[in-house]
Amino acid sequence: MMKIKEKENISLWKILCRLIPMAFGASPVYFTASNLVSVVDGISIVVCTFMTQKFFDSAVVLVSNKSSFNNVIVAGVALGIAFILSKVINGIDNFMYFNGEKLIERHMVKILNDKAGKLDMVTFENTEYLDDIKRAKEGVRQGAALVGAFINIFTLYVPYFIFLGIYLYKIKPILAMSLVLIFIPVAVSQFIRVKVFANLADESGSIKREYEYYERCIVDREYYKETRLLGAFGYFKELYTDSLKLLNKHIWKAEKKAGLLELSMKGITLLGYMGVLYLLFRSLLNGDISVGAFGAVFASIGFMFSIMEEIICRRLGSITSSLGTVKNLIKFLDMPEREGKDVVINRIPDISLNNVTFTYPEGNIPVISNVNLKVELGETIAIVGENGAGKTTLVKLMMGLYVPTNGSVLIGGEDTSKVSPKSIYENISAVFQKFQKYKMTLSENIAISSLKNDANKSNECRREDIKEAISKANIEVSEEKFIDGYETMLSREFDGIDLSGGQWQRIAIARGLYKKHNMIILDEPTAAIDPNMETEVYNKFAEISKDKTAILVTHRLGSAKIADRIVVMDKGKIDAIGTHEQLIKKNRKYKEMYEAQSKWYVKQVEVNC
Repeated sequence: MMKIKEKENISLWKILCRLIPMAFGASPVYFTASNLVSVVDGISIVVCTFMTQKFFDSAVVLVSNKSSFNNVIVAGVALGIAFILSKVINGIDNFMYFNGEKLIERHMVKILNDKAGKLDMVTFENTEYLDDIKRAKEGVRQGAALVGAFINIFTLYVPYFIFLGIYLYKIKPILAMSLVLIFIPVAVSQFIRVKVFANLADESGSIKREYEYYERCIVDREYYKETRLLGAFGYFKELYTDSLKLLNKHIWKAEKKAGLLELSMKGITLLGYMGVLYLLFRSLLNGDISVGAFGAVFASIGFMFSIMEEIICRRLGSITSSLGTVKNLIKFLDMPEREGKDVVINRIPDISLNNVTFTYPEGNIPVISNVNLKVELGETIAIVGENGAGKTTLVKLMMGLYVPTNGSVLIGGEDTSKVSPKSIYENISAVFQKFQKYKMTLSENIAISSLKNDANKSNECRREDIKEAISKANIEVSEEKFIDGYETMLSREFDGIDLSGGQWQRIAIARGLYKKHNMIILDEPTAAIDPNMETEVYNKFAEISKDKTAILVTHRLGSAKIADRIVVMDKGKIDAIGTHEQLIKKNRKYKEMYEAQSKWYVKQVEVNC
């Protein structure tokens, strides 16, 4: 597996070659129209310079009594019209530029998400990827700004400098050299700045992730209650402050180095600017250029200098500090994808694990070791074991989320390493212990599991399916609990309601049941539900999973009795397989775990009585 942290030298040219097609793909018509407007905008600035010369020359002729006042008025009106049109075109150009940047950013986000969906799921278990994946997400915004700036340079500023260079050359060839004298030092300083801040992005990624995490521990709704209750606010504040100071130290070091370099280059540019003004003044005294040409060129040189500042310092300079994140975006997009053929697994699948071994990235010890297991068509299997036994990892292998390091997993006779993930997940549903609590309505929280299939459903049919899933998950939709019924917002942040952990788990179960499936996995989804309610949920699950392949992962062995067979995991291996009665008689580990838990169940019943 390729590591995103490998120090691949990604040139600016390669970055632009990847980003420009994305920019065009965001909206080809808008992209073309925006760039045409930029070209016209650049030319209009040169036209204003030319009209300024004509106006000054006509004024000089009038003072010499060699022309009428009407000529000055005509030249002044023409200059005014040119300036007005130039400002209008510039306003349209700016609007289309910034709006186009947002279109590009949205399109790149879609490409990034599509890419993430094609990666091997185990990639996200590798902690070495976390910093770079985060920077890749940040690189989307910076990438859109980068490609927008470079395209704008070649559509707005390059035409401007070409036409201005021609104009200056015709007045006096040496003046055309002013473009080079002003441009080169500033450009060199910014390209070196790119390197400085690219290194900063690599060095400070983990530090930034740390301080952002500590900040969440202090202020996020998920953490702050417990943080304050435990009196840990000061502890996390100190960690946050230390990591932020370290990050600022890195940033200051880079800014200082880049600032000193930029200052020296601007000094060279200033000398070039003064040299151009000297040449311009000498040309006027020698009679090589007219007063009008002097005034127009003098104004254009100053304007050209400000444009150089805008291009290099503000537009490019503002994104060079984050160019490292753009490189990480390119690296992320170049990561190998999980490939496979598209097949249709529309029948109730069986599952076969053949000598399966699995080791997490950068891990040395297999989490699953040499497992062989056959799940028959329509069979319900329960997987039990102590914490760390490998239950959840085994299930992720059985449903095709992970591909085994060695051995093979077959779903419906198809090898998961050779089939596209889309084909595998098409008819599989699952409810995990760490489910998502979407800040959406009750109906949206459930229907989100089947948006693709819902596209062809009527609202009435969709509502009936939601009701059915809610009923199967034992959720009572009453006015006392859900004030707006199925459209109740499940978040106080959006003027809705809060739910208990048990209520959220039932919604997660309803979400899993709502999706059309012929294979369903429940990975300890009832941890926050009391044992009696859990029994009701699993009995219901046993009913609805008839004629479907079902896998149940639980640490409560009393619930495992609903399964046709129970798989006992221990240290990444299968310790025993059998029914509840068989395992009680033959497997010491299962018997000990069950007896320890049965005492708790008895106490729970006594308390209820």
